[in-house]
Amino acid sequence: MRKPQDARQRILDAAEQLFAEHGFDATPTSKVASRAAVPKGLLFYYFPTKRELLRTLVGERLDLGPIDTAELIDKDNPVRSLLNLTARLDEIQRASDVLRVIVWREQHTHPEIGAKLSEHRRQLQSIIESVLRASTVGPVTAARLRAAAQAWLAIVTMRPAVEAAHQPPTTLAALAELVCDGLRASPA
Repeated sequence: MRKPQDARQRILDAAEQLFAEHGFDATPTSKVASRAAVPKGLLFYYFPTKRELLRTLVGERLDLGPIDTAELIDKDNPVRSLLNLTARLDEIQRASDVLRVIVWREQHTHPEIGAKLSEHRRQLQSIIESVLRASTVGPVTAARLRAAAQAWLAIVTMRPAVEAAHQPPTTLAALAELVCDGLRASPA
């Protein structure tokens, strides 16, 4: 016998797949219920509105959860540390590749998605800053650290779009070196 949580999970899984394939607006709740193999009434028991289904889906699956940055830090090697972090983030995102499609597609038409994406970016930037702080030897101003983290955040979040546009990939290591060189440079 299936547990009630299984039905909720199946609904979220079905919504994730269908919203990624067809978009939120083009996916009727009846199709989500059918794909999840649950009665439509059960879908509305868990998610009173379709918008609530989208909000919950993004809220739960865009969360990075705890990332143990200690295992990613290569002392006095911020380039390697950034690459380690990026590899870990890639692992996390691969687990929900279709969700990335939903977020990028729906962020402009659903303000709650845009807000969750902004929160996600702040969380990522904080993680990047902590990795840079822990792996860089010597004094670094808070402003430089923040700027380097923002630059790396832009690089790792734009990478999928660049790859999808079939642009020639710039090696990630070269970009990490560029960011970290700027981190260590003395202000002019």
